Amino acid sequence: MTDEPNLLGAYVRARRELVTPEQAGIPVLGVRRVPGLRREEVAMLAGISADYYLRLEQGRDRNPSVQVLESLARVLRLDEDAAAYLLSLGAGRPRRRRRRPRKETVPPGIARLVSALPLPALVEGRYFDVLAVNALATALSPRLTVGANRLRDAFLDPAEQALYPDWADAGAGMVAGFRRSVGTETDDPRVIDLVGELSLASPEFSRLWARHDVAACEGAAKHIDHPQLGLLRLNRERLGVSGTTGQTLVVYHPDPDSGSAEKLALLASTLPTPWARPGTSSRPTPNVPRIPGV
Repeated sequence: MTDEPNLLGAYVRARRELVTPEQAGIPVLGVRRVPGLRREEVAMLAGISADYYLRLEQGRDRNPSVQVLESLARVLRLDEDAAAYLLSLGAGRPRRRRRRPRKETVPPGIARLVSALPLPALVEGRYFDVLAVNALATALSPRLTVGANRLRDAFLDPAEQALYPDWADAGAGMVAGFRRSVGTETDDPRVIDLVGELSLASPEFSRLWARHDVAACEGAAKHIDHPQLGLLRLNRERLGVSGTTGQTLVVYHPDPDSGSAEKLALLASTLPTPWARPGTSSRPTPNVPRIPGV
């Protein structure tokens, strides 16, 4: 039996504990001693033997067929992203030798674009490190500086959490997105260090990481409760940076002629021009006057 991490077994075990018998259409009789579904219930619903399913959870069989994985995805109520992640865990690809992660470098053209954009913008690496950022983004959140880690700030800095009225959903989405970003490389030294640090320091992160949620971080409307400007509604766009491994250009923009557009314009008016280059935006948030009525 291999001593490699049992990623497939850990994933299906975590996910079956989140599916209730009612969701699976199983009558509940008496007191249940386990959260979610029992192993034999998952096996029955997936059309495989209970012994085979047990071998999957225990890591004694790590190369199930695509049909078995798709059946498990159906029983475990996985969405498209989560099902794709499950299939990748059972793909049986040879594991790469562990190597020290190379420094992530932003392509010069993307760095210039971030600097020139008249909107809050940053480049996020595959470990959710801030690799480039402009001054307007830093004015939204002083934590948005080159070298910061979005995951660490989100779970360890109360001031960052206070920016998001829907913090519970935002935090859960960030953890699910991080797991999707690192994929099956959970033995990457950087992942081990970051997950270990956050699991010890944040019970909420530890709880969310144990769920094994996987989801793409996509464009969406975000509410930000800025200390001086009040509540802003900004559209967040996420665009993959070509020629890189997992880098994402993140841009925030308001709806035209909205109150949020006026507030963002006010914030931009307090900043020097031209825009600061990436890596030079660690100045403190400017003293922005509160808009009357906000």
